[in-house]
Amino acid sequence: MENLSNLANALDYSDIIHLEFYVQEQLAKGKEICDLIIGDFDTQQFPMPDYLTAQIQQAYENKHNDYPPLEGVLSLRDEVAKQTKKRFNVSYNPDTEMLISGGARPLLYSAMLATVSAEDKVIYPVPSWNNMFYTTMCGGKHVPIETSEANQFLPTAEQLQAHISDARLITLCSPQNPNGSMFSKQQLSEICDMVVAENARRRAINAKPLYVIYDQVYWMLTMQEVEHYHPASLCPDIKPYLIVVDAGTKAFAATGIRVGWATGPHEVIAKMQVIQEHIGAMAPTAEQLATAVLFQNEAYLQSYLAGFKEKILTSMAVLHQGVQDMKGAGIAIDSFIPNAGIYMTLKIDAINMETPDGNVLENADQVSRYLIDSAGLALVPFASFGCRSKASQLWYRAAVCTISPSEIEAALPRLQTALLALTESKLLLEA
Repeated sequence: MENLSNLANALDYSDIIHLEFYVQEQLAKGKEICDLIIGDFDTQQFPMPDYLTAQIQQAYENKHNDYPPLEGVLSLRDEVAKQTKKRFNVSYNPDTEMLISGGARPLLYSAMLATVSAEDKVIYPVPSWNNMFYTTMCGGKHVPIETSEANQFLPTAEQLQAHISDARLITLCSPQNPNGSMFSKQQLSEICDMVVAENARRRAINAKPLYVIYDQVYWMLTMQEVEHYHPASLCPDIKPYLIVVDAGTKAFAATGIRVGWATGPHEVIAKMQVIQEHIGAMAPTAEQLATAVLFQNEAYLQSYLAGFKEKILTSMAVLHQGVQDMKGAGIAIDSFIPNAGIYMTLKIDAINMETPDGNVLENADQVSRYLIDSAGLALVPFASFGCRSKASQLWYRAAVCTISPSEIEAALPRLQTALLALTESKLLLEA
C-alpha cells in the first residue's frame, strides 16, 4: 500500500485477533465453538461488582460526564497511592508520579513513547502480550528474549544481562500474560539489582538510563497462596527507572470500564500525560470516581475478589480435570493452573501429526485451526505471543472466563475425539 505510511504498512492485527476473526466466521455459519481466545468475560457468569456499577450510575446522575483532569481525578490518584503504600510499602506522590488513563493499553504505549526513540533497543520476553506491536509503533529495535518452561516462561536476569548494555527499555509482566506465572522474590530482585547496577554504570559516563516497564494488571487475581512483588518494594533504588502499569479492568471483570493507572518517575509521567492529552486516552470521569469509591470500600472489594477468584478456579478446574483425564488415557496433552489471572496453559503435542483428511499439522497455528474446525475449541498458541522456538509450538493459552463452565465441559469430548483422530504422518515416517 504505497499511499500509506511506513508504520501503517508495518502494522497488522495481532495473531490473536486474526484467530478470533476466523472463529467469528465459523460461529456465523452456525458452528458450535468453545471460544477461549479473548481475555474477556461472560458478563452473566462473571459480572462486575454491583457496588462499582451503582457508583458509576450515581456519578452520571450527579452530572459527572465532563472531561476529567489530564492526570486523572484526584480521589482515584489518592486511592491508588494509598493502595500502593498499603500493599507494597512503596510511596508515590499522587500529584507528580501518577497518571490515570483509559485502561492499561494507553499507559503501556505512552510509557514506551516517552522513553524510546527510533532505533532504541527494547528488550521484552516472549511469550508476552503486545510488546512487539508497541515496539514497532514507537520505532524501537526489537530484542525478544525467548523464555522456556523451565523458568515458567519468565525471563531471568542472566538472559537479560547479555542485552542491556545498549538497550533503552525492558518490559516485564507479572503475573504473566499468557500463562499466569509470577516472578519469585529472588527472580525479580536479581533483575532489579541488574538494572540498578547498569544505571550506575551509565551515570558514570553520562549515558541515558535503562528504564523498566512493569505490567502488573493481573496481580489482584493472585491465587494459590503465591505472593506478588512490586519491584520497588524489593529494590527501592530501581524506582527512578521504573514505570508500573496497573488497572481494574481485569480484576473487576470490567473490560469495558476503561480505567488504568501508572506510577513512575515524575519526568516520565509528565511526558506520558502530554501524550495522553494529544491522543485523548483519558478514562471517563464517572468511572474514575466510581473506582476510587470502590477502593475505599475495602471489605466489599476483598469479598468480591475472593468470590471472583473462586469462580475463575471453578472454570479452570473443569478444563484442567478434563485434560488430565485425557492425559491419563495416554493422549499427548497436559494443563497447568496459573498462579494468577484468567488464563490456563495447555500443552498439546500435535506438531507433525496427520489429520483424518491427510493434512500434516506443521505448526501451532495449524494445530489451533484444526482444533477449531474439528473440536469446536479455540485456543491461542504461544506463537501468537512472539514465540519462535520449536519447544514453544506445544503451548496454548485458554481464557477460561469467556464462557460458562458447562460450555467448557461440553467441549472436552470433542477435543478428545479430535486428538485421537490424529495419526503419525506417513510422509515423516517414510523420511
